[in-house]
Amino acid sequence: MRFKNIFLIGTSHIAKQSLDQIKEIIITKKPGIVAVELDQRRLHALFSKEKHKVRLSDIKHIGLRGYLFALLGGWLQRKLGNIVGVAPGSEMKLAIQLAHESGARIALIDQDIELTLRKLSDQLTWREKWHFIVDLVQGVLFPKREITKYGLSEFDLTKVPSKKLIKQLIGHVKIRYPNIYDVLVHQRNVHMARNLLKISAQQPGTTILAVVGAGHEEDMIVLLKKFSRAMEVVNPADYRKGS
Repeated sequence: MRFKNIFLIGTSHIAKQSLDQIKEIIITKKPGIVAVELDQRRLHALFSKEKHKVRLSDIKHIGLRGYLFALLGGWLQRKLGNIVGVAPGSEMKLAIQLAHESGARIALIDQDIELTLRKLSDQLTWREKWHFIVDLVQGVLFPKREITKYGLSEFDLTKVPSKKLIKQLIGHVKIRYPNIYDVLVHQRNVHMARNLLKISAQQPGTTILAVVGAGHEEDMIVLLKKFSRAMEVVNPADYRKGS
């Protein structure tokens, strides 16, 4: 989706289709800036030769709940990545590599992962933890029923999910896990949308390709429009100074 000089692409972190899309867009659009859904820590982990895993010592920084979530989330992404033969985060890595080759600038627009996980530890409720346990057990005991329930029977891990399926799954998370949605999706969307508009204000006329997970795309489009209207009320020069 194109918004003024910002071209937003929603990807799957383990889908080969995302790799092909990013390569095609960077070649055809020739963006001056490639913005990615990463922070400094995750960028370093992505390109480091050492395997980065959450450790028990991280609990003091991100909280026990944030630690457990990061541990389980990392394991699940690696498991799915092994199935399709694409390492998690490959699309972000490719976007950065192609940006370097084309001479485009790199912009890290996501919130610090440590802050995100600390917020998750603080805001996750006992109700949501119980829902998580129930859903996990049901997924293990009745996988076919759960797949049918959420419309995943035709889901292809090698492709980016359809907008309809993403909307359905996001809607489920909003209802069943409101705090998880708020911390892991909406708050980060706000952070990334504001960063994109700051970059746009600093580099008017420069094409910006923003590579984000498909689950962030729709909400970020709404936020970009909302914040952009606010910028029109405030002097754009003042907005640039405040970045």
